[in-house]
Amino acid sequence: MGPTRRIRDIAVPGDQRVVEMKRIVEGRAEKQNSGQSQSSRHFHRVRVVAQLHVVCVIFRHDYMRVALVHDWLNGMRGGEKVLESLLEIYPQATIFTLLHERGKVSPRIESHAIVTSWLNRVPGIYRHYRNFLPLFPLAVESLDLRGFDLVISSSHAVAKGIRTQSAVHICYCHTPMRYVWDAEDDYPLSPLRRAVFGLVRRRLQKWDCEAANRVDHFVANSRFVRERIREYYGRDAEVIPPPIDTRFFTPSNAVAREDFYLAVGALVPYKRFDIVVKAFNKLDRRLVIAGTGPELKSLRNMAGSNIDVRGWVANEELRSLYRRAQGLVFAAREDFGMVTVEAQACGCPAIAFGAGGSSEIIQDGMNGVLFSEQHPDDVIRAVRRFETMGWPAEQVRYRVETFSREAFQTGIRKVIAERTGKKPERRSLAARPA
Repeated sequence: MGPTRRIRDIAVPGDQRVVEMKRIVEGRAEKQNSGQSQSSRHFHRVRVVAQLHVVCVIFRHDYMRVALVHDWLNGMRGGEKVLESLLEIYPQATIFTLLHERGKVSPRIESHAIVTSWLNRVPGIYRHYRNFLPLFPLAVESLDLRGFDLVISSSHAVAKGIRTQSAVHICYCHTPMRYVWDAEDDYPLSPLRRAVFGLVRRRLQKWDCEAANRVDHFVANSRFVRERIREYYGRDAEVIPPPIDTRFFTPSNAVAREDFYLAVGALVPYKRFDIVVKAFNKLDRRLVIAGTGPELKSLRNMAGSNIDVRGWVANEELRSLYRRAQGLVFAAREDFGMVTVEAQACGCPAIAFGAGGSSEIIQDGMNGVLFSEQHPDDVIRAVRRFETMGWPAEQVRYRVETFSREAFQTGIRKVIAERTGKKPERRSLAARPA
């Protein structure tokens, strides 16, 4: 077997730059082999093969063909911030998603190659995509990921159900699919739609468990979500909190705290902004709500004159609100709660429902106050207790760096480095029956 053929036998990552590097090495080997003795050619062949192996090992993770799978791209929320951080690790990755509404996500995401499913071509899909939930499994399974070495799904719905071949599949799970497991009451439907959904719910639960078994390794964004993964999928997960931009979200000595409270997030039913509005309708306190979503109009109709429902705000305005607000009010049973950490990074303490991710972020009396029931009267009592305490910025910020973007990327890189060299058993616990 000649030297060039042996070099060609080396398996290299699929990135075009590494393929080109290998071609150059092959050419040099052919040139230097001409006119040499057999022993010299053998020595040179061994040296070139060794060098190429070293190059491939050193650059293995940089040159893997990587696919990032995201449920849908129609706004900038917590999941999209996770996607941005993953793109910083793998800037050459291709994004796969069910649908992509151009201009609704950041330029950093828009600048990448984005492949959508057939669902993206359905008329009216951007406005009514939630109505197509029963078709989401078919849509995600239609995406073609042949030829990739590593697949990372960023999933709160169906992205984890992507079909892969030999690629290692790591799922960063924001939550098991909330709609079909334990929060259907948080998404009000007409009687007809509820009846139809009841017929397909069990089928979606069965598919969701099967989809979870396509994942090689789960990463959860909180201990709360790890327990949900164990309960619904019978799988274990490593916990890596989502990335907070602690270089952008910072306190400012030039800005004074003002006489208002703040609520931030997507205006969807499970976030329970209705509880916060009802509480502040009774309180003689100002409240600013920053966010957009299907409940925007109803919240504006519900709000009293002391409540400003602003809708969407840019990041710079959001940071200014965090820096000036007395505190952030958060009534959701959230899987993590990125806005809570963003506020704390700006020195703004939180008043939050003490379940889910909030209980992992907030130490009562140190960087915020927790309340025990999702009821307006509990919010009112928590606000009054909050106002009896002092909140130095350095005290509020004492844990924020553990949630930084750098900490997230370090954790993800570690998981990938540990997992891409081996294929684990996909089942470790007993799955919950559908």
